Amino acid sequence: MKKSFILLALCIPIFYGSARGQSLNKQSVAREILNDAKLDTIQKRALTLLKGFSAGTSYNEVWIRDFTTFINGSLKTHDPGTVKNVLLMFFKIQGNDGNIVDGLVDTSKAHGGYEYRYSKLLPAWAAHKNTVETDQESSLVQAVKKYIDATGDNSILMEVIDGKTVIRRMEDAVQYILNDRWSEKYQLVKGATTIDWGDVQPESGWGVAINNKTKWAIDIYDNAMFAIALRDLVAMKPAGYSFTRDWSAVAARLKTSVRSHLWSAKSQKYLPHIYLDGSPFKPDFDENKILYTGGSICAIIAGFNTVAEIRQINRQMNEAASKEKFATIGMTVYPPYPAEQFPNMHPYIYQNAGDWTWFGGRIAEALLPYHMEADAYEALKPMIKRTILHKGFFEWYDVQNGKPKGSGDFRGEAGVLFDAITLLKDWANKQVKK
Repeated sequence: MKKSFILLALCIPIFYGSARGQSLNKQSVAREILNDAKLDTIQKRALTLLKGFSAGTSYNEVWIRDFTTFINGSLKTHDPGTVKNVLLMFFKIQGNDGNIVDGLVDTSKAHGGYEYRYSKLLPAWAAHKNTVETDQESSLVQAVKKYIDATGDNSILMEVIDGKTVIRRMEDAVQYILNDRWSEKYQLVKGATTIDWGDVQPESGWGVAINNKTKWAIDIYDNAMFAIALRDLVAMKPAGYSFTRDWSAVAARLKTSVRSHLWSAKSQKYLPHIYLDGSPFKPDFDENKILYTGGSICAIIAGFNTVAEIRQINRQMNEAASKEKFATIGMTVYPPYPAEQFPNMHPYIYQNAGDWTWFGGRIAEALLPYHMEADAYEALKPMIKRTILHKGFFEWYDVQNGKPKGSGDFRGEAGVLFDAITLLKDWANKQVKK
């Protein structure tokens, strides 16, 4: 009895010290964040850039998949009504089947080679839809939720456009996915074969449109985005409004299917694709060795993983980044697809292992709810550093030489960094007040 008491007494300060040590470490991280002047610089520069709505200097379009990632910054630089009108534009040109377009552009600049769509409700604007993607509908729902969260203006939900309220139009949008982009066999969202969250098919030619070469597949990004959209839709339900179906049940079924078919418990990672009508790659190519980072981060945000799994995903992303001199966890995939497998996009180019802060920067949103603040901050540091170094926000970076590539003044990167820093600062301020 006496011996047991002594052992217990010895254990008490050890446990207390461990908890106290964790608390002190969090305080240290919080102070470092609040004293990091580079974070302030990035946010100021981001707000300067976010006075516009097009994706960047190389793009004339307002893209919904981009806009949803910088709408919070836009609401800091524009009055809410201006931002609200941009959101409503996408509903004014919504398809009769509920589908949402990718991009909107002034008709005088509609020369991108796309099949353009027009609407009497949106004069002087043209729109187009990248049909290999399955994230436009989910992106718009998420953007409306962010608008309401930031402004408190939920009147947008009952705005009537051509006889339908916005909330009903959002239901139509997610129903479109179930009607047109749904695998009954797997109970998951489908799309064309692309690299992670990318929008280009493997085969050479015009890679952004469904064609006779398209191989239909299921990936984690599309399903994570849909899950987040369903969660947001349910959270936005106006008082007294009746949904056309039980969207919470759809979301629950989706998570079960993701866990059953896309998550590999053995490798603690998501499978790149499940193919519905054959793979576009050669039989001897083992695609499952490739790590998808952006989709994995979105999956964490969607709530698909346990804390232990999230730590494994984070470890694998950091391990992959360590293998290239200038990489961060924003490196889209690793290793890249060989050129003979993906002729439309060679290794280390664009979405084939290019490094995108636009997705890597979302790590803060992914990790902070799981008390992994230090991990999130450490992951963001190299992204912040290179943004300062190159004096601007760029579409992507070459992991082999560190050079910025693609569009300059890329608003997606600016918006994601603005949001990530805001989340870190909010956490840090709460921590130091304890």
